Amino acid sequence: MDTAEKIIIFCFLLKGVCCSDSKIFLPEKIEALSGSCVIINCRFEIKKEHDQYLTKIVTGVWMKEGPGMNKNLVFNSRASSQNTFIKGTITGKLENKNCTTVFYDLRSTHSGKYYFRIETEGKLKETFKERSVSINVFDSPRKPTVQLYVDQKEVQDQEEVLEGSSVSLRCSAETLCSSPPPTLTWSSTPRIPFSESSRLQELILISDLNFTATHRQPRVTFTCTITYQLQDKNKTAQNNITLHVQYAPKISNSSSCTKTDVTVCFCEVDGNPSPELEWHLSGRPVTNSSNTFISEERLSSTGLRSSITLHQSLTHTTLQCVSKNSHGTASQLIQLPPFYSSLGLNLFSVLIGVAVVALVVVLCAITCICVRKEKGKLSPTTQERTKRSGQNTNEVFPQENQDDSVYVTMSSVGAATANEESIIYSSVNFTKSLRAREAQVIVSAKQTKEELFVDSSQLYAEVKRKP
Repeated sequence: MDTAEKIIIFCFLLKGVCCSDSKIFLPEKIEALSGSCVIINCRFEIKKEHDQYLTKIVTGVWMKEGPGMNKNLVFNSRASSQNTFIKGTITGKLENKNCTTVFYDLRSTHSGKYYFRIETEGKLKETFKERSVSINVFDSPRKPTVQLYVDQKEVQDQEEVLEGSSVSLRCSAETLCSSPPPTLTWSSTPRIPFSESSRLQELILISDLNFTATHRQPRVTFTCTITYQLQDKNKTAQNNITLHVQYAPKISNSSSCTKTDVTVCFCEVDGNPSPELEWHLSGRPVTNSSNTFISEERLSSTGLRSSITLHQSLTHTTLQCVSKNSHGTASQLIQLPPFYSSLGLNLFSVLIGVAVVALVVVLCAITCICVRKEKGKLSPTTQERTKRSGQNTNEVFPQENQDDSVYVTMSSVGAATANEESIIYSSVNFTKSLRAREAQVIVSAKQTKEELFVDSSQLYAEVKRKP
């Protein structure tokens, strides 16, 4: 290498060192929501000999990449916002080499690459072309990020949690320079009790949700919503996660048996993952056979219902419903109904029929006895006729059995003397063979018939027997 070549290389390196004294620090890429603002963190360095020009009278300029970039000026800190392509302000102090800038009310047309330029009243007028910032303006907000934590440990690519676990969900999103700042809210389907808290970490908004997993809600969808309050309208974005709670089998209390000609027992079980179900007779597993028939019905993604039909010869054994999945086992004894043979049922029906017939016979007998007693009394019609004839009517009852009674109508003697033809003769009916002691009517011991007519207060009676 000759001397000339060495001199050229030295000058090239020296130029690089001198140029390195002027540089700028910008983010490579920034995203912004249409209608919101964007913050560009900016800091620059210049040659030391130019520091003297950094006074309070310093102008910051932003230019957008395009043909004739030097003419494509979009923002000037000295110009009115109405005369610029984009509204904004430089919040940093340029004299302190801080060029942080805020652009407002961005639109999709504002997307592109931007370069910064500084201008002073002195010799310092420099465009930092070696580095630019790319601004991407989108109309709809980005979805927030949702992360799952189980027992304070992050779980990735998994949506299953075990019953009883302490579960946390974290939702995060960029603030995107909106004013007022955005909000994060949680919701669940179906609704379950949970707690939530929010915080701001740098430019990231974070909200944590906490709850305890339970089998009562085996499948829950949680939705995180971020809301940006813009000048013209609010814009929202959502992200959700569905959690599946896993738990050991649980047998329903409604499991029972019914009996007709055969015994049919049912068992319902719920578990996640979906459990298997077996029937045990006297402690041994049972399958389909001539004496047993087993069927299953899927009630839901976690529920199962099984039935078993038992022949009568098996109803004297113990029946057990057994279910299991990867998280545990559950079992329950099923009470079998008592066994009655068909002969026993027929005999029972016959006994009931005999009892009913006997009751009817007793009631009829009581009714007949009452009716016969009523017929043994003097009818009211006969009494009324005796009163209308002006006679004093009395009844003479025998002292023997009522079936051998003799009934005699007795008339006043005074009535007979007035009109002998008015004497009332009453027939005497003998229901059994006539005996003298049973038909005696004593009128007087010593008096004759004529003597009886003297005293009208006396009574007489004539007894005639039909020929």
